[in-house]
Amino acid sequence: MAGGAAEQRRLAAVVEGWLGRPVLVVGDAMLDEWRFAESDRLCREAPAPVLTLRRRISAAGGAANTAVNVAALGGRAVLVAPVGADVAGDELHDCLDRATVWDRTVAQPGRPTPVKRRMLAGNQILLREDSGDADDALDDDGVARLLTALDCATEELRAAGGAAPTLVVCDYGLGALPAAVRAWLVSHRERYATVALDAHDLADWRGLAPTVVTPSFAEATRLLARAAGARPAPGTGLHLDHPDGDPADGPSELTVGVSPGGAGPHQDAPRAGLGATGEPTAGEGRVAMTGDGLTVTGTGVTVNATVGEGVDRAVLAESRLAELRAHTGADVVAVTLDTDGAVVGGADGEPRRSHSTPVPASHAVGAGDAYLAAMTLALAADAPLPTAAQLAQLAATITVSDTGTCVCRREDLLVALDAPVRRAGHRGLVGTDELAAIVAEHRRAGRAVVFTNGCFDVLHRGHVRYLEQARALGDLLVVAVNSDGSVRRLKGPDRPVNPVEDRTALLAALACVDHVVVFEADSPAELIETVRPDVYVKGGDYPPEMVPEAPLVRRLGGQVRTLGYVPDRSTSAIIDRIRAHGQEPQEEDTSLTSKPS
Repeated sequence: MAGGAAEQRRLAAVVEGWLGRPVLVVGDAMLDEWRFAESDRLCREAPAPVLTLRRRISAAGGAANTAVNVAALGGRAVLVAPVGADVAGDELHDCLDRATVWDRTVAQPGRPTPVKRRMLAGNQILLREDSGDADDALDDDGVARLLTALDCATEELRAAGGAAPTLVVCDYGLGALPAAVRAWLVSHRERYATVALDAHDLADWRGLAPTVVTPSFAEATRLLARAAGARPAPGTGLHLDHPDGDPADGPSELTVGVSPGGAGPHQDAPRAGLGATGEPTAGEGRVAMTGDGLTVTGTGVTVNATVGEGVDRAVLAESRLAELRAHTGADVVAVTLDTDGAVVGGADGEPRRSHSTPVPASHAVGAGDAYLAAMTLALAADAPLPTAAQLAQLAATITVSDTGTCVCRREDLLVALDAPVRRAGHRGLVGTDELAAIVAEHRRAGRAVVFTNGCFDVLHRGHVRYLEQARALGDLLVVAVNSDGSVRRLKGPDRPVNPVEDRTALLAALACVDHVVVFEADSPAELIETVRPDVYVKGGDYPPEMVPEAPLVRRLGGQVRTLGYVPDRSTSAIIDRIRAHGQEPQEEDTSLTSKPS
């Protein structure tokens, strides 16, 4: 037990050590959209469910989600990527702002922002609609502006951190990293201390000499197959079948037979089912099911990892780590195996295995981004490879508890390590920027945000009951408190009785209150636009239609609720009673013992 505690403290020290680490993320940024619907009947026109949309959330995806994870884990993240001048691009900018990512994206008019739209019913993904592909190429002006943004962001991070920044390249084949941008990054490699690469086609990046690459099993086998020129690798159990024509471009299937060291593929082995192909890159075009309905082929190389008996992807990956390091030029190769964890190898030639917990696919979207972010930050902080591999797997594992795009927060990682979470000030009291990021994380996890505001000058039983009822309406209660100046303008020069520091401390101490934020304006409208609450709560017996903020809340997609106060419990009444008591004539008390107040 003592050894385990010491190990957790060592891991936590690395997490603390990467705080503020400057990281530049470049690549294919996209928007993830989640639409949660309900269905209780089929439509007349076809045997298809009729869906009623209940909730819609959007999150940063691709390179943007990697940047969000870097920021959430405590790094200083800057994103450089082409983004369309469209509604999806506007939403992506909002996601980055809420996550405190330095947004250095480059607007590309006429080129849409890539979007992945998922429709769910009962947390089951029914369909996904994708927009944006490699055919939407950057024009010459777009490439020039992207290179300028890269150069400026690199210098900006160097100036802010005083040292060479870390670079993360996310190339998912959507056209954000054309040849000119790849060449620039390769030629300027010396400007970055640590370089991490996540690419569908690793062959495009051989000259980069990255510190770490994080291919999926499919991407790793695809690289090996192309590097071998479509020839079987002796003693590996790999067999690559190509149709007539150019093996580099035509459809092919990488069939995995027995484990390395075996006698080769079992030609007569039954096919066990569809293998781990991963998503095809844009360059691979369409994906078609073959006649037997069990294997997938497409333009390029896809992988069937379940053909034959005795297949162990981890063992197979371990046997090829040295080749993968040679073909990529990377110091470290981490082959991710989705539900089977990962296999990591470095210069010492010693493979390291980590494990994950199987979860529904809808829970694991973006888990690879959390893995990449934590691995990169750990290596940039000079952590030993085993430590970096542990933290990366832990970051990916603790993010997959619910449907949505995965983001791992530094606080969650430290809690998982049983380490104290050091914060500035009281845990519940947050600033506006921090609140926006916190709310965004909860919304990505599908949680409902409740928001209320007030002076809360003299906290009493009516307030507590009201706040408990408000908290019961959702998963997170945010209380906005008027500043002292705002209270004076609203209530008069003799208010507040208690300064804002005391009022917020008492509210934050309540179990039903998750976060407290102070606002200076007379109206909470600006905060409401920042938080975009699912439920806005006000106290009083009047109908919701009379709440001044109701039109704004409804325009932002939320609902308005009013809750009655406890009778005869109000701040003004309490203050009046105190003042009346203070004005009553008091009998002279000559005793040495004071009366209880």
